[in-house]
Amino acid sequence: MTSAAGSTLTQEGTELDLQRSVLHSRPYQVVVWNDPVNLMSYVAWVFRSYFGYSRDKAHQLMLQVHHEGRSVVASGPREKAEQDVTAMHSYGLQATVEEAE
Repeated sequence: MTSAAGSTLTQEGTELDLQRSVLHSRPYQVVVWNDPVNLMSYVAWVFRSYFGYSRDKAHQLMLQVHHEGRSVVASGPREKAEQDVTAMHSYGLQATVEEAE
């Protein structure tokens, strides 16, 4: 009887580990939102400086933020996306983390 209970606990633990693994391996995206404060040139500069994007790529993303109200500027593991959002906040930009579709 003890081994059956131990087996169930191990199985539940394995399932929980699998759920955690899937949660951490899902791609997340960094979304930058339009705001009435920051200049478009500044937003493009942030994208070049922080993410290392080319001038053209940064400009394209900035225009998407400006015209569509938001832009996905990066994607990856949740921890990295959270770091990127924190960095965007430190630059004064509004940003959030979303689960990628």
